[in-house]
Order: sequence, then structure tokens, then C-alpha cells
Amino acid sequence: SGHRFELQFRLGPTLQGKHVRVQTNYPAPGEHFDRHTFRALDWHNPTGREDDSDKFCSLDLQIAGSYQYNFGHGHEEKSGGGYVVVDPVLRAGADNHHVHLDCITIQTYLSKCLGHLDDWPDRLRVAKESGYNMIHFTPLQTLGKSRSCYSLADQLSLNPEFSPPGKNYTWTDVGELVQKLKKEWNMICITDVVYNHTATNSPWIKEHPECGYNLVNSPHLRPAWVLDRAIWHMTCNMADAKYAANGLPAQVQNEGHLNAIRDVLWGQVFPKIKLWEFFQVRIESAVEEFRDLLSQSNRHLTSMKGLKIIQDPKFRRFGNEVDMDSALETFVPHSHSTQAILEACNRLWGRLEEINKEQYQQMIQHQEKVDCIMLNFFLQEFPPQGRSSNAHANHVSLWFQVNKCVCVDRYFTFPFEETSLEDDLKMTDQPDKACHFLAHNGWVMGDDPLRNFAEPGSNVYIRRELICWGDSVKLRYGDKPDDCPYLWTHMQKYTEITAKHFAGVRLDNCHSTPLHVAEYMLDVARVAMPSLYVVAELFTGSEDLDNVFVNKLGITSLIREAMSAGDSHEEGRLVYRYGGEPVGAFVQPSLRPLVPSIAHAMFLDVTHDNECPIQLRSAYDSLPSSAIVSMACCCSGSTRGYDEMVPHQISVVKEERFYPKWNPDAKASSPGEVNLKTGIIAGKLALNKMHQDLASKGFNQVYVDQVDEDVVAVTRHCPSTHQSVVAVCRTAFHNPKHHQYRKEVPPMFIPGKIDEVVLEARVIDRQAGTYKKCEKYINGMPEYTVEIKEHIQLKDSGVVKHAGVTSKGSSEFVQEIVFERLTPGSVIAFRVSLDPRAQELVGVIRHHLIQFSPKYKLGSLPDQHTPTILETPLAQIMSKLTLADMNMLLFRCDSEEQEEGGGCYNIPSWTSFKYGGLQALMSVMADIRPKNDLGHPVCDNLRQGDWMIDYVSNRLVSRGGALGEVGKWLEGMFHYLKHIPRYLIPCYFDAILVGAYTTALDITFNKMSCFVQNGSTFVKLLALGSVQMCGVGSFPALPPLSLALPDVPYRLDKDTGKKEQCCVSLAAGLPHFSSGIFRCWGRDTFIALRGLMLVTGRHLEARNIILAFAGTLRHGLIPNLLGEGISARYNCRDAVWWWLQCIQDYCTLVPEGTAVLHCPVVRMYPHDDSEPHAPGTPPLCDVIHEAMTRHMQGIDFRERNAGPNIDMHMKDEGFNVVAKVNRYTGFVYGGNRFNCGTWMDKMGESDKARNKGMPATPRDGSAVEMVGLCKSAVRWLVELHKKGLFPHSSMKIHRDGKELKVSYEDWNHKIQVNFEKNFYVSHDEKDPDEKHPDLVHKRGIYKDSHGASSPWCDYQLRPNFCIAMVVAPELFTVERAWKALEVAEKKLPLHLLIHFLYIFSCDMVYCGVYDNALDNDNYNVARGFNYHQGPEWLWPIGYFLRAKLYFAKKLGKETYDQTVYLVKSILSQHYVHLERSSWKGLPELTNENGQNCPFSCESQAWSISTVLEVLHDM
Repeated sequence: SGHRFELQFRLGPTLQGKHVRVQTNYPAPGEHFDRHTFRALDWHNPTGREDDSDKFCSLDLQIAGSYQYNFGHGHEEKSGGGYVVVDPVLRAGADNHHVHLDCITIQTYLSKCLGHLDDWPDRLRVAKESGYNMIHFTPLQTLGKSRSCYSLADQLSLNPEFSPPGKNYTWTDVGELVQKLKKEWNMICITDVVYNHTATNSPWIKEHPECGYNLVNSPHLRPAWVLDRAIWHMTCNMADAKYAANGLPAQVQNEGHLNAIRDVLWGQVFPKIKLWEFFQVRIESAVEEFRDLLSQSNRHLTSMKGLKIIQDPKFRRFGNEVDMDSALETFVPHSHSTQAILEACNRLWGRLEEINKEQYQQMIQHQEKVDCIMLNFFLQEFPPQGRSSNAHANHVSLWFQVNKCVCVDRYFTFPFEETSLEDDLKMTDQPDKACHFLAHNGWVMGDDPLRNFAEPGSNVYIRRELICWGDSVKLRYGDKPDDCPYLWTHMQKYTEITAKHFAGVRLDNCHSTPLHVAEYMLDVARVAMPSLYVVAELFTGSEDLDNVFVNKLGITSLIREAMSAGDSHEEGRLVYRYGGEPVGAFVQPSLRPLVPSIAHAMFLDVTHDNECPIQLRSAYDSLPSSAIVSMACCCSGSTRGYDEMVPHQISVVKEERFYPKWNPDAKASSPGEVNLKTGIIAGKLALNKMHQDLASKGFNQVYVDQVDEDVVAVTRHCPSTHQSVVAVCRTAFHNPKHHQYRKEVPPMFIPGKIDEVVLEARVIDRQAGTYKKCEKYINGMPEYTVEIKEHIQLKDSGVVKHAGVTSKGSSEFVQEIVFERLTPGSVIAFRVSLDPRAQELVGVIRHHLIQFSPKYKLGSLPDQHTPTILETPLAQIMSKLTLADMNMLLFRCDSEEQEEGGGCYNIPSWTSFKYGGLQALMSVMADIRPKNDLGHPVCDNLRQGDWMIDYVSNRLVSRGGALGEVGKWLEGMFHYLKHIPRYLIPCYFDAILVGAYTTALDITFNKMSCFVQNGSTFVKLLALGSVQMCGVGSFPALPPLSLALPDVPYRLDKDTGKKEQCCVSLAAGLPHFSSGIFRCWGRDTFIALRGLMLVTGRHLEARNIILAFAGTLRHGLIPNLLGEGISARYNCRDAVWWWLQCIQDYCTLVPEGTAVLHCPVVRMYPHDDSEPHAPGTPPLCDVIHEAMTRHMQGIDFRERNAGPNIDMHMKDEGFNVVAKVNRYTGFVYGGNRFNCGTWMDKMGESDKARNKGMPATPRDGSAVEMVGLCKSAVRWLVELHKKGLFPHSSMKIHRDGKELKVSYEDWNHKIQVNFEKNFYVSHDEKDPDEKHPDLVHKRGIYKDSHGASSPWCDYQLRPNFCIAMVVAPELFTVERAWKALEVAEKKLPLHLLIHFLYIFSCDMVYCGVYDNALDNDNYNVARGFNYHQGPEWLWPIGYFLRAKLYFAKKLGKETYDQTVYLVKSILSQHYVHLERSSWKGLPELTNENGQNCPFSCESQAWSISTVLEVLHDM
């Protein structure tokens, strides 16, 4: 039925979030194609919101041709674009069946050699009986006087020679014959179109000389025409011996005569015609005009632009003119005196003499080229001493004497009586005659095919660089139909006739046909024949240039010539280049990126333009070279005469004999008839059948093996049935009778089982007389024929001596073939299948893969002994996995694997995988698969042994439970995999894992929230971060939860067998913070928990983490480093506020979430000094109340075990932890300049740089985000209390020895009224609330902190205020908030991440490259001191964007829409990073400008979480 393709346009990262318009000229359904009519495509967004990662517009491609698309955004109409070429669907036969392009076997016929139309079937039957399914006819039109097949006298009339006396056949008769061949013979017919030239004797060109390049419409050719006539007259004079006195006789015979020719050229011809005068200025008159203008002019111009000369458009002698404005500006007299004017005129005169001289020199160079080309011509025409004579020797002199005909090509037609050169030259001024001097066509070696060499600016005609076709006139189309209406109309009719009757066209001389003309004509052709097959010969010399033609014209197949190969090795390389995938290629997804590819090939053993291979190589090579070509996975073919072994080129110009007819009973000696015994026809029939069979049955994988210098083995392999055909061809580029070939051919090793010999054939001598050229028929060499056997068993082969079976491992049989009579000129083709057991196992693997894709049905076999585990679909087995199990199945970095006693798979010659789970392999395969990089170390490792295969299944089987079942399913599949040939293991291993991986992803997302299930690809990729970070290690990372809690997961301890809790914990980042005591951090957990757990719907696991951390509350704080609860450090002031924010988010986002407030908490430290695991299980709401009360009371303690044991870098004062509430403002504050209690917690470590023990960013006082988080918590508790969901309205504290009550409402109010007073830096320079006006250097922003021990720290511009905006937007005035965000946007680069710069990036402490290993004397960077001062952190961008979205909504639709676009375009870069990252994560930070930082975590929980939250807000 032919293929239909859906082409999708998707947005690249730089276009996401922008208004992009995609336009195409592919017609809408029911419309007609018009190249200049473009329509916009509609965008589809399957998820309907969030981001543009899945947005696409599409085309359903059904109509063949070349189409353009372009896209624009913003004010740009066109930002880019390209071409899409849709191949035609070809049909033949009474049933109109589809003929695949790779099935085509084509044979070229010179139409003039077919005789009368009545005789065509008998002559064309040769193609049918030889197994061809396509015929290419050279043009069928009336030929010009040269009789060349490509020089047409009338493009609209059928060649009258096709009609016998008394009949007048028409195009309709030809069309009926073409239809008969298509229906009855299953043969498709194509023919040439020649647009570039017409025959010199075309009647219509005489009536419409404007259709060619003549001296009226192309006066720039006048000098070339004058030269052409002068050379013509010179050669006539030579023939008449008029230069005998100059030592130049009529017979040119030696080099002395060549020197005499040169003397005549330079002494008589060139000086007489003075070609330089066409490009010169008449100095006297120009200077005279200049003098007149000077005397009239009062101007004093000094702008020295330089003198301009205007080329005479009519190209008359001394016709060039001076641009007088430029002369007046360049040659300015010093005064108005006569002397000054005279001096200016003299300077102009001098300059014009220089210019004329330059033109003279230029013409001398052109004439040297003419001289060189002419002498080269004569050199080719006679044999100088020492060179062996050839058939052409002395034919120049014979011409001179007999015909008075000229040896040098004429470049122009001259349809008048010959007189003298002087008379000729007079005609140039007579338009009625000059219009008939038409330029011939030809070709120019090494010319740019996109440049028309007959147009102005080209020197091809005057330098005589054209290899001229004297029988044809070059056609002049201009730029559009209006430029030459008759020509365009005439050629349009010609095209319509051709397309009406033929299924395809061959663009003759395509590279020199003006592109816009071919484009227009093919559009016309496709109206008549929508599924037009377009073939072209292109000799551009460059693949990029080829592509310009292929794209613009919609060329389906480019002609490629086997004759371009100088040896068998090159011939084999061409087979590999022109089609097919490598054997064992990977299965590609059906929706995949469209990548540029080389044009489909029509690979021909010989074209009708090639020299005869029998002359260039040997008669014996006809068969093997043909076999190599027909094994190519593309269209193949030949020219009539090749198979019959015609020992000369059949000339498109001179050949007038007829092709022989088909007669099964013809005698070998009969020149007018052929049959299967003629030449290699029997061999070609078998090869053509095989070629069509291979393509139609999907043998699209190719392997070429150069066995030795003459033997090429080509394998075609079918990826579904795994059958192969291997053709071994022994070429004979030299005649074996005269060339010493090796007696022995190396044995071959063919993997698998040889089912049959498809064919074995060789060229042999026969006794049927010797070749004698027939006068009437194009006859071949009767002395050769083909000996052929088809479809025989190996034992019956006459070529193979014996075949031994060797086993290469348990699953691979290899047959060793020893050749006995693989003589030069012979071919043998084997049909090979896998050995029966392997064949069966591949079928079974395919059977089990059908559950993932129907494409595996082909070649599948039902499993006779299915193991129980494989009877269940994998999706059903995987549905029992929890999301924690998915973490094990898909991820786990090396340190997590090592904790379990294992590690990630390592390939010694390469590297280790990033994960133990399937994602590691999928990331690597995503690079290998599209390129079919079968040489990659991963593929090598798979072919060499089963280690990786066993690793994947054993890792899961050893886990037991539901994961163990998945492992057993994989083990069952791998059991089959291990017993198929090793070269197939990479592609099937990949297919199994792709199936398992995609199934796992589907189930993962189905276990998550509706937001994820219905989300975009970007949302889903981010949600995978939740699976990546949330897992259960071999040791419990979280302290135990209350036994009274429902739904807590348990497992049996591997060592003790006792029940233990196995709650999911959240890693801070991979690989550095993923295992042991460094896995869980309070701050990281609760910044990431909302995005990774609540937004993804992992409510129960989130509850457990919240309650587990609640149990660790001590001093009113929760720990920074959890250290499994026992090694906890209470050295951060902000983690408790993030924890409270998460509890609030839990209550808000989870249905009936407030129930968590009454869940029991197992307190590890009911009092500050309790030992771990002390009893007590208060409800969560009381623990929250305690944390709030402790802050209001004031927290002030010294860390336990303070000193180098717990922190080797901190100064002693740093171990003192303070966290209090300001009684006047309600702001939480604390810390000192020796510790860092917020997320920007880098402690100096370098003695050298004297920064050891100094925090880089102490942020003591009231940090803005902590004030926001505190306000959010207090406001929430007030609201809960009002609803009766929180039992406490106030806190009891002791102050100055008295007990006081502080209400939550009062605390809430204080923060509200004091926030902007103390944090906003207003535009009013006299603002009474501004305590340090001298420190302000950016207005309209919010400070980073308030009350820092170093006041200047408060005024740094950092994006922490955005966090406060998101959690407590009520603190901010909308307009002020929006302006502050705008300032931040301008100051903080947002290309991928957010910089933490100071207000000026030239600030001395800013450095964009974080290097924790660097230890030097630079205080600001040593040992990574700039961790938060320059590297680009990723997670705060989430808060920045969420803040923008929140306030934009308040400012109306227009602002909101603009913000959504900003958000999409910023996040698109995160999407690209995520998609390309082999970790499938977003990093903790990068160095400046998004460069990778080796000290950063490759995937960080909070980076992924905050981006996911932005998409959730949208």
C-alpha cells in the first residue's frame, strides 16, 4: 500500500515559550499544491498546559514532491526553514500493487534504436525476460540534425521514425503501450526531460530566437561572438593553406606547426579584432565632458569615493562611460583657474589610461586561455613523437583537406552565408540578423552548477572554457514565465505530454538546468502525475550541492555509477554507502527525529553515457560487477547492450542500428535476436529476481566484506526473520587470459546454516564464432555465455569444494566454505538462516516482545515450552511494584549499590554506568541506538559475554519479592537471548530492556498524581526525579515511627530476621548525598518534599518523612544532617521552618491532610538533654507548638561534642547556636559571624588563604526567606486554630523572670506591619525607615537580611526574597514585588540558573567557578569558598518563577501571559538538560554560564523539585 508518514514539528529549547508560527506549502486536504501558497499549521499540546515540551504541529504526508516549511516568532517572519521530500508510491500490474523503490531494476533504451512502434514489444521483451521491472527511454521526440538522443528538434512531436509507412502514430499510441507494459508485464516506464537546450535546427527557435542567448538579448556575448567568428575564419584559412607563408600548412603534423598556429593567433587574429575595446572608455570624449561640467560647476566636493566606470549595456567598442559624479568628486581642481581645471582633466586622463590598460591586460589573460585551449585541442588530434598513434591520428588534417570543416568548436550558430570576417562583424549592428546568432550549450569543467554560465558576469564564452555541444542551443528562460513567455509555455506543454504518459522522468543534465525552471516544470508534471518518480544525474562534485537539487526539486533517486569504481574494493564500498542499515541494527522507535540522509540511489552497473566496461575492464567482469550492484539495498539497473556483451559504447549520437528482438529459440550466431543464452542475460535474470525478492521481503541490512583484492562478499539480512543472502563475487577487472589471478581463493566463514545456493554462475567461453559488428543490429559478443545453476543444495554446487560446520560457542554455527571453482567472472549466492535452535529462539523472543509493540509479530514463533514467569505479561508483574521498588529497578547510583554489597556495572575498556538500574543502560543506548553504533564498547561487551545480561537480571532476582519476579521475567527472556548468535545480542538485549523500561515508566506514572499522569513529557521526566531520590537503603535512614501509625512499611532484617520499618527517605543529591549518614538532610528534604512527594501524589511516604523528622526535634530545631537521627547536628536555623512549610503544604494539598496533625510522634529527644530513643509519643501539633514556643522563648545552646570531632574547620564561637524572635518586629533572627545557619552554608577550609573557620555567607540576623517561612507558618497556625484544627492560640514563655503569653495572632501581625519597613529599599532617598542610606546601591529591591552583624551584608541582591514571596505573598505590596522581581531579572542571569552575585558582578568576592580541590592564597575562592558566591545554583529559580507567576496574575492577563512565556523559555533549557543528562536529573549547581561543575551533584533533589513546582503552579 505504500507508506504514509506523519511529520511533526516540535519546538527546540530556544523557541519554547515563544509565539512560533510554522508555515508550509504542503497543500491542505482537498487543496491543490501551489509552491508559493503557504498556510500556517495548528499547534497541538496533548497535555494542554504547563510547558511546550510536547507541543507539536504535524503534516500527514501522502502526496509526493518537494515541500517547504518555515517558522517565525515575534516580529521575525522567517527565523528558519527547510525542505521535506516525499517519495512517490509506484504501482504496477493488473492488481496495481506497490513497487518498493528498492525493488526497482531499470534498463535504459535509446529510443531511436527501437524502430517502428509495432516492433517495440519484441525488442522491449528483452527487458521483461531479463527480469527488469522498469524501462528508461531516452527522449521519444523528433530528433535534431545531429541525431543525438538528447538534441530535440521539436519537444512536442513524437519522432516520426516510430511510424511505419502509411501510419502516423501519436503520443496516445505510446501511452497505450506504456499502460500495456505496466498492466501485463508489471513494468513501469520513465523517460527523459531535457530543459536546458534544443536542437540548432528546431523550427520554433528560428521563429522565437528570444528563447536562446543571442546578441540582441545578451549583448554581453558580443566580444565572445566576434572571437568565435575570427577563429572560424582562421581555421578556414588554415584548411585553404592561406598561412603556408607563415609555416602553417593545411596538414598540422608537428609541434612546429603548433607554434605557427600561435603566431597566427597573436600576430594576426587577436590584433585584428581588438576585443579589449569592448571594455574600454573613449578617453577624449570623457575628458571633454568632464571639462565642460567642471567649468559649469561651483561645487567644492572632497569626498574621495574613487572613480566609477559604467559598463556599456550594449557592449559597443569604447562604449563604457565614466560616472561623472564620481569623477567630479575624485578629481577636484584646487581653484576655478583654467590651470587648475586643466590639471584636474590631466589627472582624469591619466587614470582613464590606467583603467583602459587594465582592461587590455585582462583581455590578454583571456586570450592566453583561448590560445591554451586551442593548442590542447590540436595536441589531442595528432600523435606527437614518442606517443603511440591512435585511431584519431591526423583526422584534423583529413578534415581540412576533404570537408573544409573546422576542427575547433563553434560557440554560436551562424545561419547565413559565409563571406568574410569584415562582413560578419557588420551584422552585429543589424538586430534582425544578430538575434539569430545563438549560443550553443555545453558543459564547463569544475563550474558552479548553481551559476548560469551564459549570463552576464561569466567569462566562459570569451575564454572558450565551454566543452561545446554544437548540435544544441542553450535556452534562455529568464527568472520567470513573463521573461520569455513562448519558451515557458512550450516547455510546459512538453512536460505535460511526458507526465501524462510516463510514471517518472529522468532530469537529463540536471546540474546545469536552472533550478527555478526545473522546479516549475516538475510542479506542472506532478499535476498530471501526482506520484511522479524523479530520477536525476547530478555531477556537482559536492554532496551539499546535490542536496540543494534533491531538496528543491524533490528528486527521488540520484543516479550513481558502478563504473566510477576503479577496483572491486571501491565497488563494494559504494554498495555499503548507497543503502541499508548495518547487520544487527537496533529497532528504532516509530516516532523518531528526522535526520538528514543522502538521497536514495539508483545504482547502475553501466549508464548509457559510460564507456564500455568490456573495453575498460574485461568481458568476464560483466557478471560479478553486476551482481555486486544488484546486492545493493537501493534501486539498481543497467543499459541495454550490457547484458548482451556489446563490446563498445552504444553512442547516443552515432548509433543508428536497432536493438535485437527476443526469440527463445534464437541461434547464438543470429545478430538480430537474443535469448537467455545471449551474454549474461540468464545471470542478470537471476540477479534481478533476487534483487526484487530481497527488497520486497525486507532484507534491509547490508554488510560488505572484501575477502581479497578481487573477491567481494555482500550480505543482505532481514531483521525480522534473520535470514541472509550472501553473494560472493569474484571480479575480473583484467582479462583472466592475460592477467595472472591467484589460483586459491581464501575460504569463507558464513555464520548460520546454509539452506540453499540461490544461484551460482560464471561467464564462460562458447564456440559460436567471434564478434563481428553487424550493420543492422546492435549485436554482442557471441563467444561468451553464462553457465548458471539456481536453487540447488550445497552438495550439488560446482563452485564449493566442501563446507565444514564449526561451532563457535553453544549457540553459533559457522559454516566454512572452501571454494573449488570461484573463477574470475563468477558469482555464488547462499541463502542462510540461523541454525534451527537459534532461529527458533529468536522467533520466541520476538513472540514475547509483541506485548511491547506489534512490529515484532513478523518472524515471531509461539513458545512451545513457555516458563511460567513468561506466561504473565510484564506489565502485570510490574504492577505489584511500589514506587520504592521502582527506585531499585530504574536507578541507584554506585554508592547506593555498594551499600547493598554491589556496585554499578563497569566495562573495563570504557567506564562504569551511572546507575545499577535500567536508566543507566537506557541513557547510554539513547546515544548508541539512533546511530546504530554497533562498535560501541557496550555492544562489544554484550557480544563478548553474558556478564552485563546476568548483572541486569541477577541484581533484581537477589532482591526477592515483586522485584525478584521482574528479575525472573528478565532472566527468562535472557535465557533465550544467550543462545542466539552474538552479533544479534545487542539489538535484542536493547529491545527487551526498552520494553521493560517503558512498561516500568507507564506503571510509575500511573502510581502518581493526576498532575503527573496527565502531564507533559517534561513533567514526567521531573517526576522520575522523585523515583530517583526516594528509596529504601539497606539500613533505615529515618528514625522509627510510632507503632500506632497505620500503613508503615516493614521488612525482615536480612541478618537478624526481625521485622524493621523500611520507610522511604529522600536523598539530597546524586552521587555525593545518596547513602549512609550523608543521605538525609533536614533542609534539603523539606525544600524538595513538596515537589517530589506531594505534587507527585506520594502522600503516605511524605507523611512518614514529616513524622520521622518531627521525632528528632531538639532545642526547638530539626537537624541539618540527620545522620540516621543519632549523629544529628542541630546547626541550622532554617530547616525547622522548611519542615513547618511542608506540614502546611501537606495539610493543603493532601485530601484530609490535616489529620497528620494528630499523628503520634516518637520523640527521640523529649528534652534537650535526653539520650536518643527516650520514650514519648505526643501528636504532631504539639511538636509544632513546641518548636514555635522555643523560638519565641529564644534558643541559645552550644552544639554537643563541639570541636574538631564534629567540624574540623569551625572556629569555637561557631558552635554556639542562637535562634530567637525579635520582640518588636516578630522577625526570627540568630547566628553569628562564625557560623552559617541558612542554606548558604559554606565554611572556609583553607589555612593558606586564611579563610578557615570563616563562613563565606554567615547571613546572621534575620534572613529574608526565614522571615517569610516563619510568617507563613504563624499565619497558617492562626487559620488552623480558627477552624478548630490546632489546639494552641498562644505560647507561654518566661521573660525577666515572669511567665508571659504571646498569641500567634499578635506574632503574625507584627511581622506583617514591619516587613516592608525593614526589608524594602525604597526609591525615596530620605526614607525614614532606612537606617543605612550610605550602604544602598540598588533601589526598589528587598534586602537579603535585616540586622546582620556586618550591616553591608543586608544590602546584597540575592534571590532569597523570592522564597518569601512564594510562601508569604501577603508581606509584599504587589507593585513593589513586581518591580523587585524585574530588578532581579535584569541583574541575575537567568539563562539556565540563577547566579548568586552581589549587586555588581564586578564585586571582588564573586567568582563563577567552584573548585573545592583548589587550595591557594585567594581568600575568596580557596577550597571552594565561593560555593554560594558565583556558581549558578539551580533550585532558587523555581521560587523566582513561582513568585513571578503569582504576582503577574495579580497584574492582569497580559502580564500573566508574558510571564508564562518567560517561564516556558527559561525552563525549556532545564528540559533539554534533563533530556540529555545521562543521570536524568538536574544538577545542584553549575559553574558560570551553565558549564559543568565536577564538584556538583549531577542530580539534586531540590533542583528537580522546585522546577516541578513551577509547572504545577502553571
